[in-house]
Amino acid sequence: MGNSNYPQGFPFGVTVRGMPLLSAYPGKVFWVDSNTGANGGQGTFDRPFDTIDYAVGRCTASRGDIIMVKAGHVETVTAAGGLDLDVAGIAIIGMGTGSLRPTINFTTVVGADMDIDAANITMSNFLFTGGIDALTGPIDINAADCTLMNIETRDVTGQATDFIVTDANASRLLISGWKHLGAAAAGADTAISLVGGDDWVIEAFDIYGNFAVAAIENVTTAANRVRIGGGPVPNLIWTENAADACITMVAASTGYIGPNLFLMLQDNAANFAGATVGAAMQFMKPIQIVNLAGESSGDTTITASTNA
Repeated sequence: MGNSNYPQGFPFGVTVRGMPLLSAYPGKVFWVDSNTGANGGQGTFDRPFDTIDYAVGRCTASRGDIIMVKAGHVETVTAAGGLDLDVAGIAIIGMGTGSLRPTINFTTVVGADMDIDAANITMSNFLFTGGIDALTGPIDINAADCTLMNIETRDVTGQATDFIVTDANASRLLISGWKHLGAAAAGADTAISLVGGDDWVIEAFDIYGNFAVAAIENVTTAANRVRIGGGPVPNLIWTENAADACITMVAASTGYIGPNLFLMLQDNAANFAGATVGAAMQFMKPIQIVNLAGESSGDTTITASTNA
């Protein structure tokens, strides 16, 4: 029965105590489950699709379609572009917690990846695992205004060289609530490597690994007005590599590093200033650094501004 007060329906959806009623959204809602699904079916809760890749192909750009992925779903990506998110404006939401979160596993070839090739895509509550050594960027972001929320990236077999990579098209990227559980052994360069792009934000992260370059690296092309840190919870980086590099930025890149940034280094040496590098960046305290077990952290030694 219609509602005369809202003759056009509810274009912004309906929530009850903060939970969305998906059937009230303007776009389509598709369900995915590798355990019970079948591609070519209806994509409903009771008759879900088998893969996210197939569900993306059923979406329409900028309609506001939602793909709901059931707990326990596993999707294996075995080739470059094996999972291509190429429909603008979709949201892909994982159900479940911990090891029951939907898992996307990259294996078979080092170039196996998930490409985010369309703008305005949101992905939330997923576990991404590296199932082969030396992956070269299993999460590959090539479009603007995309969001990754509450995700975990994890080395399982060997070490990904770079787990998340972006190009200069990835402006206004938001990564919030990211845990990276890398391997303790050498082999990784970064957890994320960003080429240019403006106004991106990486916040509420907990990153561990053995990073020969840096946990977070901006490479090749400068980025403008970016922020690394801040957010609702502390931002943690722990590197097992003697390079002791946590964040490195192209010299001309601008924006903020910090606040609420806590760094654990491998070597007990005078390396505080080298842990965060960005000649044109501003560093917002607190930025706390520790480099030996059993010690408390010290403040960054980067030159402080003065009221001159």
